[in-house]
Amino acid sequence: MKEKELKDLEKVLIEIGLRIARRGEGALFVIGKAIYKPLVKQVIPPFKAVSNPKLLETLALMDGAIIINSEGMVEAYGVMIKSKFTLRNFGTRHSAGLSASKINNNIVLLVSEEDKKIRVMKQGKVVMQIDALQKNIEKSVPQAVTILESVGVGTLGAIGP
Repeated sequence: MKEKELKDLEKVLIEIGLRIARRGEGALFVIGKAIYKPLVKQVIPPFKAVSNPKLLETLALMDGAIIINSEGMVEAYGVMIKSKFTLRNFGTRHSAGLSASKINNNIVLLVSEEDKKIRVMKQGKVVMQIDALQKNIEKSVPQAVTILESVGVGTLGAIGP
């Protein structure tokens, strides 16, 4: 995926994540490859994630993760990711996200229903956290995408309190 396409995808995922978090629901998006098992029959054919954000948001509300391949296509939804690692003091979604982030160069965007934060993981580390309840946080989305493109692993960027 080209840099601009990746930025567009990250922007769409963060915007969707903000809406989901504000409703007190959770979601998990993996950009790249993951070891997973479908929890639901895959009846919707692969589609470009940035072209249909409403469908993407609807699918994200199902149990399980959404897998987006390196071309930006939604490859699978409602899937269980094999967890090999745990994130202390967090639940199964965080463990699945952490495990998926350690594969290749995956980018994982996790929406936490408990604390209404979006966590971006890369190479087994949280590289960014966004507080969905911060006032006017939508205006910071382009800045968050720019930070994502420039952060190194182990750097934590926080948008919001």
